Amino acid sequence: MGERKDGLSMEHIPFPMPEKRCALHQNWKKLTFLHWEVNPDELRKHLPDGLELDLFEGKAYVGCIPFIMEKVRPHMLPWIPGISTFGETNIRTYVIKNGIPGVFFLTLEAQSRVTCFYANRRYGLTYRHAKEKVHGSLEQGYHWHSKRSKGGYSLQGSAKSTSEARQAKEKSLEYFLFERYSLYTERQGLLHRGYTHHAKWWFSDGEVDIKSNSLLEHYELGIEDLLNPDLVHISEGVEVVTWHILPIAGE
Repeated sequence: MGERKDGLSMEHIPFPMPEKRCALHQNWKKLTFLHWEVNPDELRKHLPDGLELDLFEGKAYVGCIPFIMEKVRPHMLPWIPGISTFGETNIRTYVIKNGIPGVFFLTLEAQSRVTCFYANRRYGLTYRHAKEKVHGSLEQGYHWHSKRSKGGYSLQGSAKSTSEARQAKEKSLEYFLFERYSLYTERQGLLHRGYTHHAKWWFSDGEVDIKSNSLLEHYELGIEDLLNPDLVHISEGVEVVTWHILPIAGE
């Protein structure tokens, strides 16, 4: 698809992005991707009507991702120290609607009360306030601790890289998990889609030491060992732009 007037490269994006200007800029940094294979039927219980679970070779996956949301700001406005950067942990799965693959969030735990208030109302997302700490480096490893303010559900542990960084090959499991440029949410009873643009992911394999994981346990997906994910990957991160969500009824 080449490059747009706004300078965004579209060569790696498998579907068109909105033509109008983006709504938000942000960076996703110091990410640990923890994935478990789960029972598709248990996972479907958490999806809104009309949204289809996306499977890889017949298998369903849920991801738990602690990271730093950095320099979140509206288009053409500066980021604000102390507000625009914060720790976040999200639990997501992989879905598809009308041929466009994306992610659906079971929860997004964030240190930012501003984000929890605004994103839930504007985007229909399920942000919950939590005490979040993510720190470390790619060389020394990442450490993370999340504890929800109401309910106390938590994730605590650390991860380190065990391989050289690479990009996912098409049709691989890593491509299925990482190369997604849309999100789905339900707002005011309607399914919506939001578009997300960033460069293709660079990531490495990793190993993890999880101390507690009641956050994922809370969703009762039938995972036998919450402390040992099936897949662990680490990434330094990407620069991101996003657009406002749009209803998809009638497409």
